[in-house]
Amino acid sequence: MARILLAEDDASLRGFLTRALERAGHQVIDCENGDDAIDALEHGPYDLLLTDIVMPGADGIEVARVAAARQPGLRIMFITGFAAVALSAAQASPQAKVLSKPVHLRDLVAEVDKMCAAA
Repeated sequence: MARILLAEDDASLRGFLTRALERAGHQVIDCENGDDAIDALEHGPYDLLLTDIVMPGADGIEVARVAAARQPGLRIMFITGFAAVALSAAQASPQAKVLSKPVHLRDLVAEVDKMCAAA
C-alpha cells in the first residue's frame, strides 16, 4: 500500500481518482489545489505525489518542486490535458511520469502500482 498525495482541482475527477486508488489498496490524501497540496506535505512522508499541472494557486510543477525539496526521492506523477504543459513538466522533472487526460482509471492505477513497486 502506498501513501499518495493527490492534487486535482476538478472535484469529480479527484473523487474518481481517490476511489480508484483506495480500491487498489492505497491511502490517498486528496487536495483541491496546489496550495492545499503544499500545506499537506507537512503531514508526509508520502510514497507518491499525483498532481494535475494546471490548477488554481500553485501549479503542479511548483507543488512537485516543493515536494521534491522537502522529501527527496519522492515519486512524482503528473496528469494534464494540455500537451504543451506535459512537455514543460517532463523537462522540469525528468524523473516524473506524465500522463495525458483523459486517463483511464485502470491505466492510472497500473502506473501508480508500477511506480510504487519500483521503491
